[in-house]
Amino acid sequence: MKRSSAVIRRVVLAAAAVALAAGCTPDASGTGTGTGTPSASASASSGTPGASPTDSPTSDGKPPSPSASAPTASPSGSPSASAGTAAPKPLLGDGDENEQVRELQARLRQLDFFDRAPTGFYGTMTAGAVRKFQASRGLPETGSVDETTWQQLLSASRKPTADELKPATTNKLDTPDPRCMTGRVLCISKESRTLAWMIDGRVVSSMDVRFGSENTPTREGLFKVEWKARDWTSTIYHTPMPYAMFFSRGQAVHFSADFAARGYAGASHGCVNVRDKVKLSALFDQVKVGDKVVVHW
Repeated sequence: MKRSSAVIRRVVLAAAAVALAAGCTPDASGTGTGTGTPSASASASSGTPGASPTDSPTSDGKPPSPSASAPTASPSGSPSASAGTAAPKPLLGDGDENEQVRELQARLRQLDFFDRAPTGFYGTMTAGAVRKFQASRGLPETGSVDETTWQQLLSASRKPTADELKPATTNKLDTPDPRCMTGRVLCISKESRTLAWMIDGRVVSSMDVRFGSENTPTREGLFKVEWKARDWTSTIYHTPMPYAMFFSRGQAVHFSADFAARGYAGASHGCVNVRDKVKLSALFDQVKVGDKVVVHW
Protein backbone atom coordinates (compact mmCIF):
# COMPACT_ATOMS: atom_id res chain seq x y z
CA MET A 1 0.00 0.00 0.00
CA LYS A 2 2.81 2.31 0.91
CA ARG A 3 4.55 1.41 -2.36
CA SER A 4 1.42 2.34 -4.38
CA SER A 5 1.09 5.68 -2.58
CA ALA A 6 4.70 6.57 -3.42
CA VAL A 7 4.16 5.79 -7.11
CA ILE A 8 1.02 7.92 -7.22
CA ARG A 9 2.86 10.83 -5.49
CA ARG A 10 5.66 10.79 -8.11
CA VAL A 11 3.15 10.85 -10.98
CA VAL A 12 1.32 13.89 -9.50
CA LEU A 13 4.59 15.83 -8.95
CA ALA A 14 5.73 15.18 -12.52
CA ALA A 15 2.42 16.47 -13.94
CA ALA A 16 2.66 19.65 -11.82
CA ALA A 17 6.22 20.28 -13.05
CA VAL A 18 5.04 20.08 -16.67
CA ALA A 19 2.21 22.58 -15.98
CA LEU A 20 4.57 25.09 -14.31
CA ALA A 21 7.04 24.90 -17.22
CA ALA A 22 4.28 25.76 -19.70
CA GLY A 23 3.22 28.81 -17.65
CA CYS A 24 6.74 30.51 -17.81
CA THR A 25 6.65 31.07 -21.61
CA PRO A 26 5.63 34.70 -22.71
CA ASP A 27 2.34 34.83 -24.57
CA ALA A 28 2.19 35.56 -28.30
CA SER A 29 1.35 39.24 -27.70
CA GLY A 30 4.82 39.83 -26.28
CA THR A 31 3.51 41.26 -23.01
CA GLY A 32 5.42 38.81 -20.87
CA THR A 33 8.67 39.66 -19.15
CA GLY A 34 11.17 37.57 -21.14
CA THR A 35 12.61 38.13 -24.62
CA GLY A 36 10.27 35.59 -25.99
CA THR A 37 9.71 34.66 -29.63
CA PRO A 38 7.74 36.96 -32.01
CA SER A 39 4.32 35.70 -32.95
CA ALA A 40 3.78 34.10 -36.32
CA SER A 41 1.68 37.03 -37.56
CA ALA A 42 4.43 39.57 -36.77
CA SER A 43 7.04 37.49 -38.56
CA ALA A 44 4.91 37.23 -41.66
CA SER A 45 4.38 40.99 -41.96
CA SER A 46 8.03 41.97 -41.51
CA GLY A 47 9.57 39.44 -43.86
CA THR A 48 13.29 38.81 -43.67
CA PRO A 49 14.93 40.67 -40.74
CA GLY A 50 16.82 43.84 -41.82
CA ALA A 51 15.37 43.95 -45.36
CA SER A 52 13.01 46.57 -46.77
CA PRO A 53 10.45 45.60 -49.46
CA THR A 54 12.75 46.97 -52.18
CA ASP A 55 15.81 45.11 -50.92
CA SER A 56 14.65 41.74 -52.26
CA PRO A 57 15.85 40.72 -55.75
CA THR A 58 13.57 41.13 -58.74
CA SER A 59 12.20 38.24 -60.72
CA ASP A 60 15.19 38.40 -63.14
CA GLY A 61 17.62 38.00 -60.27
CA LYS A 62 18.98 41.61 -60.40
CA PRO A 63 18.82 44.04 -57.49
CA PRO A 64 15.80 46.38 -57.86
CA SER A 65 16.16 50.09 -58.72
CA PRO A 66 14.89 52.68 -56.23
CA SER A 67 11.16 53.26 -56.28
CA ALA A 68 10.19 56.01 -58.77
CA SER A 69 7.54 57.27 -56.39
CA ALA A 70 9.97 57.93 -53.54
CA PRO A 71 10.85 61.64 -53.21
CA THR A 72 14.47 62.64 -53.52
CA ALA A 73 15.75 64.64 -50.58
CA SER A 74 17.98 67.68 -50.95
CA PRO A 75 21.14 67.96 -48.83
CA SER A 76 19.16 69.93 -46.25
CA GLY A 77 16.61 67.15 -45.97
CA SER A 78 13.82 69.03 -47.76
CA PRO A 79 12.15 67.66 -50.91
CA SER A 80 13.89 68.36 -54.20
CA ALA A 81 13.02 71.37 -56.38
CA SER A 82 10.81 69.11 -58.50
CA ALA A 83 8.28 69.18 -55.69
CA GLY A 84 7.60 72.89 -56.37
CA THR A 85 8.59 75.86 -58.52
CA ALA A 86 11.74 77.64 -57.36
CA ALA A 87 11.67 81.45 -57.13
CA PRO A 88 13.48 83.26 -59.98
CA LYS A 89 17.08 84.05 -59.15
CA PRO A 90 17.56 87.82 -58.81
CA LEU A 91 20.03 89.47 -61.15
CA LEU A 92 20.28 92.62 -59.02
CA GLY A 93 19.34 93.31 -55.44
CA ASP A 94 20.06 95.18 -52.23
CA GLY A 95 23.74 95.98 -51.71
CA ASP A 96 24.84 95.46 -55.31
CA GLU A 97 27.10 98.14 -56.76
CA ASN A 98 28.01 98.03 -60.45
CA GLU A 99 27.32 99.59 -63.85
CA GLN A 100 24.23 97.46 -64.44
CA VAL A 101 22.66 99.02 -61.35
CA ARG A 102 23.48 102.45 -62.80
CA GLU A 103 21.72 101.49 -66.05
CA LEU A 104 18.76 100.14 -64.08
CA GLN A 105 18.42 103.46 -62.23
CA ALA A 106 18.74 105.48 -65.45
CA ARG A 107 16.01 103.45 -67.15
CA LEU A 108 13.73 103.73 -64.11
CA ARG A 109 14.36 107.48 -64.11
CA GLN A 110 13.25 107.68 -67.77
CA LEU A 111 9.93 106.15 -66.66
CA ASP A 112 9.59 108.47 -63.61
CA PHE A 113 10.00 105.66 -61.08
CA PHE A 114 13.40 106.91 -59.82
CA ASP A 115 13.84 110.62 -59.05
CA ARG A 116 17.58 110.75 -58.41
CA ALA A 117 20.64 110.61 -60.61
CA PRO A 118 22.06 107.09 -61.02
CA THR A 119 24.61 106.19 -58.35
CA GLY A 120 25.38 102.58 -59.29
CA PHE A 121 24.43 101.43 -55.76
CA TYR A 122 21.33 99.31 -55.10
CA GLY A 123 19.75 100.59 -51.87
CA THR A 124 16.29 101.11 -50.40
CA MET A 125 15.35 103.89 -52.84
CA THR A 126 16.23 101.71 -55.83
CA ALA A 127 14.32 98.78 -54.36
CA GLY A 128 11.27 101.02 -53.89
CA ALA A 129 11.49 102.22 -57.49
CA VAL A 130 11.73 98.62 -58.72
CA ARG A 131 8.62 97.68 -56.71
CA LYS A 132 6.68 100.52 -58.34
CA PHE A 133 7.78 99.40 -61.80
CA GLN A 134 6.89 95.78 -61.03
CA ALA A 135 3.44 96.84 -59.80
CA SER A 136 2.86 98.81 -63.02
CA ARG A 137 3.61 95.69 -65.08
CA GLY A 138 1.67 93.21 -62.96
CA LEU A 139 4.83 91.49 -61.71
CA PRO A 140 5.54 90.21 -58.18
CA GLU A 141 6.62 93.23 -56.13
CA THR A 142 9.89 91.81 -54.78
CA GLY A 143 12.02 94.94 -55.00
CA SER A 144 14.80 92.93 -56.63
CA VAL A 145 15.43 92.47 -60.36
CA ASP A 146 15.01 89.01 -61.86
CA GLU A 147 15.25 88.16 -65.55
CA THR A 148 11.55 88.87 -66.19
CA THR A 149 11.71 92.30 -64.54
CA TRP A 150 14.87 93.20 -66.44
CA GLN A 151 13.43 92.20 -69.82
CA GLN A 152 10.23 94.14 -69.12
CA LEU A 153 12.32 97.21 -68.22
CA LEU A 154 14.38 96.91 -71.40
CA SER A 155 11.24 96.81 -73.52
CA ALA A 156 9.67 99.81 -71.73
CA SER A 157 12.72 102.11 -71.85
CA ARG A 158 15.57 103.06 -74.17
CA LYS A 159 19.31 102.71 -73.79
CA PRO A 160 20.50 105.53 -71.49
CA THR A 161 22.84 108.16 -72.86
CA ALA A 162 26.15 109.00 -71.19
CA ASP A 163 24.57 112.12 -69.66
CA GLU A 164 21.69 110.06 -68.26
CA LEU A 165 24.07 107.52 -66.72
CA LYS A 166 26.33 110.13 -65.10
CA PRO A 167 24.58 113.52 -65.03
CA ALA A 168 26.32 116.48 -63.46
CA THR A 169 23.18 117.38 -61.51
CA THR A 170 22.32 114.77 -58.92
CA ASN A 171 18.99 116.24 -57.79
CA LYS A 172 15.91 116.33 -59.97
CA LEU A 173 14.84 119.85 -60.91
CA ASP A 174 11.82 121.31 -59.17
CA THR A 175 8.87 122.88 -61.02
CA PRO A 176 10.04 126.45 -61.72
CA ASP A 177 8.59 129.25 -59.63
CA PRO A 178 6.31 131.45 -61.78
CA ARG A 179 8.76 134.34 -61.31
CA CYS A 180 11.36 132.26 -63.17
CA MET A 181 9.35 131.98 -66.38
CA THR A 182 10.33 135.30 -67.93
CA GLY A 183 13.70 136.92 -68.57
CA ARG A 184 17.14 135.77 -67.49
CA VAL A 185 16.90 134.11 -64.09
CA LEU A 186 18.94 132.13 -61.58
CA CYS A 187 16.01 130.00 -60.35
CA ILE A 188 17.03 128.43 -57.03
CA SER A 189 14.83 125.82 -55.29
CA LYS A 190 15.35 124.94 -51.64
CA GLU A 191 12.92 122.04 -52.02
CA SER A 192 14.93 120.20 -54.71
CA ARG A 193 18.28 121.82 -53.79
CA THR A 194 18.93 122.87 -57.37
CA LEU A 195 19.86 125.96 -59.34
CA ALA A 196 18.44 126.29 -62.87
CA TRP A 197 19.78 128.96 -65.20
CA MET A 198 16.71 129.90 -67.24
CA ILE A 199 16.12 132.23 -70.16
CA ASP A 200 12.48 133.00 -71.06
CA GLY A 201 11.21 129.87 -69.31
CA ARG A 202 13.77 127.48 -70.82
CA VAL A 203 16.35 125.68 -68.67
CA VAL A 204 19.80 126.33 -70.12
CA SER A 205 21.81 124.54 -67.42
CA SER A 206 21.33 123.23 -63.90
CA MET A 207 23.40 122.17 -60.90
CA ASP A 208 23.17 121.01 -57.27
CA VAL A 209 23.26 123.65 -54.53
CA ARG A 210 23.53 123.81 -50.75
CA PHE A 211 22.15 126.49 -48.43
CA GLY A 212 22.80 128.14 -45.08
CA SER A 213 22.18 126.45 -41.76
CA GLU A 214 19.29 127.17 -39.39
CA ASN A 215 21.39 129.83 -37.68
CA THR A 216 22.55 131.45 -40.94
CA PRO A 217 19.70 130.82 -43.42
CA THR A 218 19.73 131.72 -47.09
CA ARG A 219 17.18 134.45 -47.67
CA GLU A 220 14.23 133.72 -49.94
CA GLY A 221 12.61 136.07 -52.41
CA LEU A 222 13.17 137.97 -55.65
CA PHE A 223 16.62 139.55 -56.03
CA LYS A 224 19.06 140.54 -58.77
CA VAL A 225 22.77 139.99 -59.32
CA GLU A 226 24.40 143.04 -57.71
CA TRP A 227 28.02 142.32 -58.55
CA LYS A 228 30.37 139.45 -59.53
CA ALA A 229 33.89 138.34 -58.60
CA ARG A 230 35.71 135.44 -60.28
CA ASP A 231 38.19 135.13 -57.41
CA TRP A 232 36.95 136.23 -54.01
CA THR A 233 37.72 135.45 -50.38
CA SER A 234 35.16 136.06 -47.65
CA THR A 235 36.08 139.12 -45.58
CA ILE A 236 34.17 137.63 -42.61
CA TYR A 237 35.03 133.91 -42.69
CA HIS A 238 38.26 134.18 -44.74
CA THR A 239 37.31 131.25 -46.99
CA PRO A 240 37.61 131.19 -50.81
CA MET A 241 34.44 131.99 -52.80
CA PRO A 242 35.34 131.42 -56.48
CA TYR A 243 32.87 132.53 -59.17
CA ALA A 244 30.85 134.57 -56.68
CA MET A 245 27.65 136.27 -57.85
CA PHE A 246 26.28 138.42 -55.03
CA PHE A 247 22.52 138.97 -54.81
CA SER A 248 21.52 139.91 -51.23
CA ARG A 249 23.70 141.84 -48.72
CA GLY A 250 26.74 139.56 -48.84
CA GLN A 251 24.93 136.37 -49.82
CA ALA A 252 26.12 134.97 -53.14
CA VAL A 253 26.07 132.00 -55.44
CA HIS A 254 29.62 130.58 -55.46
CA PHE A 255 31.71 127.41 -55.72
CA SER A 256 32.36 125.57 -52.44
CA ALA A 257 35.23 123.11 -52.08
CA ASP A 258 33.63 121.91 -48.82
CA PHE A 259 30.36 121.14 -50.61
CA ALA A 260 32.29 119.27 -53.32
CA ALA A 261 34.08 117.21 -50.66
CA ARG A 262 31.38 116.63 -48.00
CA GLY A 263 28.12 117.14 -49.81
CA TYR A 264 25.10 117.85 -47.65
CA ALA A 265 26.91 116.89 -44.45
CA GLY A 266 27.74 120.60 -44.08
CA ALA A 267 26.07 123.97 -44.75
CA SER A 268 26.99 127.48 -45.84
CA HIS A 269 26.85 130.73 -43.83
CA GLY A 270 23.90 131.85 -45.97
CA CYS A 271 25.35 131.66 -49.47
CA VAL A 272 24.18 129.32 -52.21
CA ASN A 273 27.00 126.78 -52.57
CA VAL A 274 27.67 124.99 -55.88
CA ARG A 275 29.86 121.87 -56.08
CA ASP A 276 30.32 121.55 -59.87
CA LYS A 277 33.14 124.02 -60.56
CA VAL A 278 33.20 123.47 -64.33
CA LYS A 279 29.48 124.15 -64.78
CA LEU A 280 29.57 127.15 -62.46
CA SER A 281 32.51 128.62 -64.38
CA ALA A 282 30.49 128.46 -67.60
CA LEU A 283 27.46 129.94 -65.84
CA PHE A 284 29.53 132.78 -64.38
CA ASP A 285 30.49 133.86 -67.89
CA GLN A 286 26.84 133.94 -69.02
CA VAL A 287 25.21 135.73 -66.07
CA LYS A 288 25.18 139.53 -66.17
CA VAL A 289 24.86 142.05 -63.36
CA GLY A 290 21.16 142.87 -63.09
CA ASP A 291 19.89 139.36 -63.99
CA LYS A 292 17.11 138.08 -61.73
CA VAL A 293 17.68 135.70 -58.82
CA VAL A 294 14.69 133.84 -57.39
CA VAL A 295 15.16 131.77 -54.20
CA HIS A 296 12.05 129.74 -53.34
CA TRP A 297 10.77 126.56 -51.75
